[in-house]
Amino acid sequence: MRAVRFAISIPQLYADGEFDPVAFRNYCSAVEQLGYDSAWAHESLLSASAQLSPIEMMAYAAACTQRLRLGCAVFVSTLHGPVHLARSIATLDQISGGRIDVGIGTGGKQRPFAAFGLTSDRYVARFVEGLAVMKALWTQPRVTFDGEFWQLRDVAMEPKPLSKPHPPVWIGATGEEALRRAARLGDGFFGSGGSPTDRFADQVRIVRTALADAGRDTAEFPIAKRLYIGVDDNAGRARDRMNAAIARMYGRPVPEIEAAAVAGTPADCAAEISKTAAAGAELILFTTLFEPAEQAARLAADVIPLVSQR
Repeated sequence: MRAVRFAISIPQLYADGEFDPVAFRNYCSAVEQLGYDSAWAHESLLSASAQLSPIEMMAYAAACTQRLRLGCAVFVSTLHGPVHLARSIATLDQISGGRIDVGIGTGGKQRPFAAFGLTSDRYVARFVEGLAVMKALWTQPRVTFDGEFWQLRDVAMEPKPLSKPHPPVWIGATGEEALRRAARLGDGFFGSGGSPTDRFADQVRIVRTALADAGRDTAEFPIAKRLYIGVDDNAGRARDRMNAAIARMYGRPVPEIEAAAVAGTPADCAAEISKTAAAGAELILFTTLFEPAEQAARLAADVIPLVSQR
């Protein structure tokens, strides 16, 4: 079993005028020095909460760091044109020195497709085809693609990503068919922050079975899990702050996400993180929803060492 790596969220929750570039630079520098493997944004194109978009925040973070890998978990790629998204990711990979990871997901049928000039019809087919377009643009000198949704005729996209053949593609999924699709098309699987540990463990089993069925090496296919997390010496206060932050982010209380989120003392958090690792997570993304700099420091100093002792 590979050692568990730990990642941290890229702060994005800023109301109008709240973003502090000096504080953001300091945060990025600090989490790199704290030893986190990577830092990840998330995407919510239309949201009740105030949050900045992932591409731009990843680019800013790239300029503030030297080693830290950077990703998004996940882009709802069915709402993006694959040519534009492939170009943005290739550019990010170039300017970061090849430090980009790409998370994508369908977003599910409930997404506001009409706001993007789309319908929900065949959104899964659009997802699969869009990924094929991106991979072709990243890897082929010239691309001819005759698809249901996109047609390209002898076109080139340069420069390619610095990472070869392309940045790792992590696929977010929850349902069984989507999990099998992730194992078939992705370079890794990213579990949702809304999935409790027992459900995530079931998802890992499905992914690993699908990998074996496809003849793919599970050792070459990493599995990650987002954890919404808040640490405080007062467990009750940690839970209250976590639930309030989730309600602010979604514009309402979300009991299923509250139940999956981890909040409590360092020992409480370490115990839940250990369960997530035991369920199959090889990369655990800590997503903090309040006091991001303080939480990142406490998790590194007070929580991760307890996990390593278990």
